[in-house]
Amino acid sequence: MRKIVVFMHITLDGFVAGPNGEMDWINIGDEIFEYAGQQTDSADTALYGKNTFLMMNGYWPTAADQPNASKHDIQHSNWYNKVEKVVLSKTLNEKEYPGIRIIKDDLEAEINKLKKESGKNILIFGSAGAVHSLMSLNLIDEYWLMVNPVILGQGLPLFSDIKDKINVKLADSNIFPSGVVCLHYEKK
Repeated sequence: MRKIVVFMHITLDGFVAGPNGEMDWINIGDEIFEYAGQQTDSADTALYGKNTFLMMNGYWPTAADQPNASKHDIQHSNWYNKVEKVVLSKTLNEKEYPGIRIIKDDLEAEINKLKKESGKNILIFGSAGAVHSLMSLNLIDEYWLMVNPVILGQGLPLFSDIKDKINVKLADSNIFPSGVVCLHYEKK
């Protein structure tokens, strides 16, 4: 069975964005891009919430074609263009986005059906709303949390509205020169 894998930057106090959606606190660099590339290599499906999909779809399809494209831009653009994209949205229309699978209703049944299909992992970059929805149904199998060395004190929390306890175990950790620590947890 395929796994739902979340790859998310968070603050030390558990926020994924500042109070106004700020993400300028996220440490990025070649070593983190290479590490994230290992996750994309193990996934053939990207799952997004509507807002993150619109943002990603506005940039990644042509990012590799830009004259100043970085190695990361080229690699991620190529990955983005070849993977299946699944979007959780009640308002997007399949006719506007051909080839994109949109899940509007019955989230639990649709995600479980997706997990039973053949293929590699299903990867979520960002998409806090989608993560919250899947987390509330205990549908996430792995969390790759990029803990950034910053405390915001307020903002959009990663862990909210969880109905039942979710037991996880630490599978791996990695410390980057920037001070970011990746904590890889698997659902028990």
